Amino acid sequence: MRYTNYLLFSLLFILFNSCFEVKQYNPFEKYPVYEGNDLGLSYSKEKSTFKIYVPEADAVYMNFYEDGQTEESYLVDQMIKGESGIWETSIEGDLLGKFYTFQVFKERGWLKEVPDPYAKAVGVNGKRAMVVDLSQTNPEGWENDKRPPLAAPNDIIIYELHVRDMTIHDSGPFENRGKFLGLTEQGKTNAAGLTTGIDHIKELGVTHVHLLPSYDFLSLDETKPEANEYNWGYDPQNYNVPEGSYSTNPYDGNVRIKEFKKMVQTFHENGIRVILDVVYNHTGASFESNFYSILPGYYYRLNEDGSLSNASGCGNETASERPMMRKFMIESVKYWVEEYHLDGFRFDLMGIHDIETMNAISAAVQEIDPTIFIYGEGWTAGASPLAEEFRAVKKNASKLNNIAVFSDDMRDGIKGHVFTHDAKAFISGLDSLEESVKFGIVAATQHDQVDYSQVNYSDAPWAKEPAQCINYVSCHDNHTLYDRLLISCPDEPKSELIKMHKLANTIVLTSQGIPFLHAGVDFMRTKDKVENSFESPDSINQIDWDRKTRYQDVFEYYKKMVALRKAHPAFRIKTTEEVQQHLRFLPVDGTNLIAYQITGNANGDKWKNIVVVFNGNKEAREVNVPAGNYQIIIKDGELDEKGLGQETGGKLMISGRSALLLVE
Repeated sequence: MRYTNYLLFSLLFILFNSCFEVKQYNPFEKYPVYEGNDLGLSYSKEKSTFKIYVPEADAVYMNFYEDGQTEESYLVDQMIKGESGIWETSIEGDLLGKFYTFQVFKERGWLKEVPDPYAKAVGVNGKRAMVVDLSQTNPEGWENDKRPPLAAPNDIIIYELHVRDMTIHDSGPFENRGKFLGLTEQGKTNAAGLTTGIDHIKELGVTHVHLLPSYDFLSLDETKPEANEYNWGYDPQNYNVPEGSYSTNPYDGNVRIKEFKKMVQTFHENGIRVILDVVYNHTGASFESNFYSILPGYYYRLNEDGSLSNASGCGNETASERPMMRKFMIESVKYWVEEYHLDGFRFDLMGIHDIETMNAISAAVQEIDPTIFIYGEGWTAGASPLAEEFRAVKKNASKLNNIAVFSDDMRDGIKGHVFTHDAKAFISGLDSLEESVKFGIVAATQHDQVDYSQVNYSDAPWAKEPAQCINYVSCHDNHTLYDRLLISCPDEPKSELIKMHKLANTIVLTSQGIPFLHAGVDFMRTKDKVENSFESPDSINQIDWDRKTRYQDVFEYYKKMVALRKAHPAFRIKTTEEVQQHLRFLPVDGTNLIAYQITGNANGDKWKNIVVVFNGNKEAREVNVPAGNYQIIIKDGELDEKGLGQETGGKLMISGRSALLLVE
C-alpha cells in the first residue's frame, strides 16, 4: 500500500508541474478511449482493484473510510496512470464493507472528492462508494428468478408508478411503507377488503410496471426519514445504485441492493415485468456532480462560450455522443439487466441522446434478451447544440431500432393540450382533433385514411411498426386524468367526468401500439389539481386505496378493458402492413365521432369482424355500421365480453361520451 497525505502530494505535484509539461487533450474528441469493461471496482477477498478514466489528471487519489458518512479517512492511496486515460490501484486484503472516494489533482488544484461514478454500492446519501460482494446481495431463490413470458412487444400493457406513492397511505396496511419491500407485501387490503399494492396491480392485469427513477438520486436526505421528504427522482447522483430512501437501511449499501432485487423477484413471481425509468440525459448536480468532479466538461455538452448547455431544463445535458459517456450508458443499462434482472427501460428526455448511442444500447440489451423493452420521450426540454438530425427525437423514430416513443399527439388529441390546462379535446367535446386520435389508433404508422395535415403535432407518420408507439393520456407529469377533467370541465357533474375518463383509456386500450396507464387512473386518482408534483408532499402524491372502494365500478371497467385487450390480438397487430390491411375507418357524419372496423380475424383473433365507435360529444350521435350479426361488447360505459345484447348494424345511436364495440 502507498500511504500518504494530501499536503505532501500537493507540494510535490506543484514542483513537478513547474518542471514538466503535462500532456493535454483538446478538444474532447481527442481523448483516448478505454475499451475494457472493468472500470470501477473489481473485488476479491485477496485484493480490490480500482480503475477510473481521467485522461488529463496530474494525479488521482483514493480515500478509504470505515463508514459512509462520519469517519476521517484511514488510508489515502495514490493511483498509477496507465494507458488510454486510465488510473489504477490495487489494495491488498479484504476491503469488504469499506467505503471509498476519488479525488483528482489537476492544474495545481484539487477537484471535489466524490464516489466512484461506476459505484455499485454507496453509503448514506450516496457520498461514498462501498466495496461490495454482489453475490452476497441476492435474496433467497434469486438464481431461479425468471422473466414472465412475453411473446411480442405488442402484448405489453404498462402501469407507471412511484415506489413511495404505492404504499405510503394509511388506507393500505403496509409494514414497509414507501419502500421497495412495500411492493413485495401481498395480502394487503383496504378497509373494504379490496386488493392494494402489488395484489392490485396483478388484479388489474397489466404486463409491466414502470418504476419512476429508483436509482440513487440527489434531492432527499436519507439520514432524516422522519422528515418525509418527497421527490420523483429525476436528479441522478449514482446511476448504478438503488435509492437509499426506499430501503430499510440507507447506511448499509448491501440492503438497498437486496431489497430492490426482492421487489423485482416478487413482481416476476406474480407475472409482472419491471421497467426502470432512467435519466442519463442530465445529472442532478452540475459542477458538483461525480462526472464533472472527475473529468470537468467531458461528459457534458457545452455551448460555444464553454458554458453547460441545458436541453434538459435542469442545468446541464450529458454528451451521449462522446465515446466514454456512450460506454457508460451502455454498460450501466446492461448492468441493471444482468444484476437486477430488469425487463425494460424508459429513457427520460430521450431526445437529448444521439441516435447512435440509443441504437447501441438497444442492440446490447437485445443480445441479452430480445424481449427487453426500451422506450422514451422523443423530445427535449430546451435547445441542444447537437443537431436534431442526430438526436433520438420523435421525428427520427424510424431511425431507432427496437425503441418506442411516447405519442403526445394521441395524448393531447384525447384530453387537450398538456400545458393549456382548461383546453378541451376529443373526450370533452372539442372538434378538429379526430385525425390526431386516429393517428394514435393506428399507432403513428402510415395509413391512407389518416389526414396527417390535420394531426396536431406530426405532419407524417413517425413509427415504423405499431410497437414503436406508446399511447397514453396521463402519466406522472402534469395533471392526473381526473384532475385535468375537473379543470377543463368545471361545470360538469361527476357522472359526466366518469364517462369521459372511461372513454379516454378505452381509446388507448383498443388502439394499436402499446398502452400506458398512470398508477391510480383505474380508480380516478387525484393530486388535488397539483400539476407538477415532483416535490409535493405525500398528501398530494400518495395512492389513496379507499378511492378504489368509492370508484370500484371504474376499476372493474378498467380491469375488463385490460383483459379484453389481452384476450384479443386484433388490438395488438404486429406490423404496419397488417394494420393497413385489417383496420379501416368508417365514414361518419358530424364531428367528434370516430368509427372503424378491424376485419378478417386480424392477428389470429377469434373475432372475425370488430366495429369500434367513439363519440366525444356530450349528446348521442348516429352512426352507420355495416350490416352484420353483432354481439355488443361495450356500450354506455359497460363492458361484458360475454355480450350485452345483439345488433344487426345499419343506423345506430351511440350515447354521448362513450364507446361502442361490436363483434362478429
